[in-house]
Amino acid sequence: MRGGSAAALAAAVLLALGAGMWLGGHPAGLPEPLRDLFVDETTSVQAEATDLIQDNFYRSVGERRLRDASLRGMVRSLDNRFSHYFTPREYQLFRESASGQFSGVGLTVLERPRGLLVAGVFEGSPAERAGIRPGDLITGVNGESIAGKSSDVSTALIKGRPGTYVRLRVRREGRTRTVRVRRERIRVPASDGELRRADGRRVGHVALASFSSGAHGELVTQLRRLERRGAQGFVLDLRGNGGGLLNEAVLVASAFVPDGTIVVTDGRARPRRVFEATGEVATRKPVVVLVDRGTASASEIVTAALQERLDSPVVGLRTFGKGVFGQIFDLANGGALDLVIGNYYTPSGRNLNRRGVRPDVRARDDLDTRGDEALSRALATLAETIERPDARAP
Repeated sequence: MRGGSAAALAAAVLLALGAGMWLGGHPAGLPEPLRDLFVDETTSVQAEATDLIQDNFYRSVGERRLRDASLRGMVRSLDNRFSHYFTPREYQLFRESASGQFSGVGLTVLERPRGLLVAGVFEGSPAERAGIRPGDLITGVNGESIAGKSSDVSTALIKGRPGTYVRLRVRREGRTRTVRVRRERIRVPASDGELRRADGRRVGHVALASFSSGAHGELVTQLRRLERRGAQGFVLDLRGNGGGLLNEAVLVASAFVPDGTIVVTDGRARPRRVFEATGEVATRKPVVVLVDRGTASASEIVTAALQERLDSPVVGLRTFGKGVFGQIFDLANGGALDLVIGNYYTPSGRNLNRRGVRPDVRARDDLDTRGDEALSRALATLAETIERPDARAP
């Protein structure tokens, strides 16, 4: 896959927890009688505003639409791009799309205010056949704008049963077109690897597609297989990898880092937790990490851990910058709140939110050429790293 190696959208673990008093608007620290008075007054004002709109607005507006808009506005007021309100319909679509019963078109994407930025396109996928390529912006699905929607909701709209079609509104270089794409079941292995040559040396190029359950096991298998075949170092390709499970990120980093801190999490309502390297390392050969703007979340945790703990060079473009983690809370109306509840911190204490990981060596793949310029630069950097006196011992 060009412009982002094989990748998959981040896996999510949904925790069904009632929102309870928090949604009722009870302000912390007030005596119970005052909290009840506050809630009664707030509920009364909301009901009054709803009645006024329904009775006087120049066209009819349904109560459910107003309620959803109120909840969506509440979350938007948090000014956090990773927190969202799911309407009951959106939440149902999201759960169905994550159940494995639906298929897609072969894209990895990043959330943008106007829609979904295509980070990667799987080789041979319906999206590739439709002419979609990295850098395109998807702004509509089946005639519906996805501006302002969460990536979870937008990707759920794109997914559907195998053999069905979806219409995507795609913008590129100021021009917009609509493409009709046939959905298919797309199976991409979590990890893939191959032997390459770098300055006459055998090295391994290992692409990690996702941090789904079991991804670290596939990665370790590739590393050991290639090392048995003579690989003297590795390029870990995380381009287009939007993240996934935190525990998988820790295990993947632990395949290279023998001990010590991998990542720290902390939140206002969550205790600080330090995640240490665990298990036996899979290789002690030098490693270079290849990244781009589609490298996010769990991928950034691994990138930063290898950069800070092993002094592994990072090649490519500055990563996405998602240094937070969230949780999904079920609501009584059938919808849900997807809320950021804490921050990630690198071993040195950096928070990557909106900053990302800056590469040590900048490189970009030119999509108009047959070669992969970013990978070539990473291989050259690996050859230089192997020559260093402090290169990792076998």
